[in-house]
Amino acid sequence: MSTMFDGYGAATGGGPAYDEMFDGDQLRSPYLRLRDSLDKMTTPELSSRVEALQASYLDQGITFDIGGEERAMPLDILPRVIEMDAWSVVERGVQQRVRALEALLADVYDAGHVFDDGVIPRRVITTSSHYHRQAATVRPANGVRVHVSGIDLIRDDNGEFRVLEDNVRVPSGVSYVMTSRRAISAALPETIAQHRIRPVAGYPQKLLAALRAAAPAGVADPTVVVLTPGVYNGAYFEHTLLARTMGVELVEGRDLVCRRGEVMMRTTKGLAPVHVIYRRLDDEFLDPVHFRADSMLGCPGLIDAARAGNVTLANAVGNGVADDKLVYTYLPDIIRYYLSEEPVIRNVDTWRCGEPTHLEEVMDRLDELVLKPVDGSGGKGIVIGPRASREELDDLRAKVLATPRDWIAQPVVQLSTVPTFVDGELGPRHVDLRPFAVNDGSKVWVLPGGLTRVALGKGELIVNSSRGGGTKDTWVLAGPTGPELQQQQQSQGVG
Repeated sequence: MSTMFDGYGAATGGGPAYDEMFDGDQLRSPYLRLRDSLDKMTTPELSSRVEALQASYLDQGITFDIGGEERAMPLDILPRVIEMDAWSVVERGVQQRVRALEALLADVYDAGHVFDDGVIPRRVITTSSHYHRQAATVRPANGVRVHVSGIDLIRDDNGEFRVLEDNVRVPSGVSYVMTSRRAISAALPETIAQHRIRPVAGYPQKLLAALRAAAPAGVADPTVVVLTPGVYNGAYFEHTLLARTMGVELVEGRDLVCRRGEVMMRTTKGLAPVHVIYRRLDDEFLDPVHFRADSMLGCPGLIDAARAGNVTLANAVGNGVADDKLVYTYLPDIIRYYLSEEPVIRNVDTWRCGEPTHLEEVMDRLDELVLKPVDGSGGKGIVIGPRASREELDDLRAKVLATPRDWIAQPVVQLSTVPTFVDGELGPRHVDLRPFAVNDGSKVWVLPGGLTRVALGKGELIVNSSRGGGTKDTWVLAGPTGPELQQQQQSQGVG
């Protein structure tokens, strides 16, 4: 065993968290080659590679915004490895989830059969802060509303993947998936050469194909643009990367103009038509005619042009109701209703504070549970009961009792851990996973890898970058890890 891993098992504390590399002292097969490669490397050598990795990220401008300050995204040098069989479950589960969400959004903004059949109360949808009546008469050309999705998953203490939340508005983070692969390939070339890893570089082409497929009827050669809020947005690096790699224009709201129900782009040669807008700003800022009148980020007339069928907005307006964490609690039933299937990936157990019996139990167990605002994002507003002070719990109790519909509660889930190199030492850190899916109307394609976010603080459970989290490169193995590796393990006395 490499000295780099000495004491690692003790560091896990024997707690309930599932460690993805070790089962006690036994190495799990997907990590066999990674461990062997690290055996040949000293800790100082690894530290020097970490420094070069971070300098490279900063030089490339791969940053995120925290409190108005641009910082290099922390990228851990040790990858997360997922075997083929486990990934096939993730892939099928995400595809199923996206199909169900598509059906739900089409239904709630049209006939509403899901309400009439008692699957989900109408008030759950109509009281969501992300429900927009402006979307009711907007029907996408190819029926796709969720062109891009990011479904957040965790692995519980049994190693089973669970859905933590859905992101079908403006999911971000795919740029880190692509850039981390390039960075780790440079930092650990000998290690990556020993693995058969499914590539992630094809994402921009898949996205562009899906956007082109969503063009209005009768448009043979659509013009696609990426709409960004501008350089001060925390995800601006991603917007520029995607526009560049897709070979399309990056535009701001001021670059667009709507005339006679059509969207045009200002160019040096005059106005040019736009058919598909991959928009990276929230609904409320998209069109000052229908939403916030003070918005300077969007373009007046976009919603009317979309309603007229002259432009496609990706993702569709109003998708946020599917991100609502209260709607999330109904997704297992929604999957059964629309698809006649059992969920491939289960939800985390959840209490709806808007239901009196659930609320009573949550109030009795406030110091044991995790409370989340239903429209929160980025880890904001989450309160972890066992780590909260008496004053924080009292304040939380008052908020929940005042607006119970706005809260859900979940047990404290011990996110799985992966070895992570922090401050010159190797230790277990909690991770989640955001697989990205692209829907072109005929198939839901899942990017083989996704964004692994890691909580860099020891014992920390919130992985968001705004709370000090980082990322890992996610390696999805292209072949099985079974007999060949098991034989190799046995010959080396491992497993």
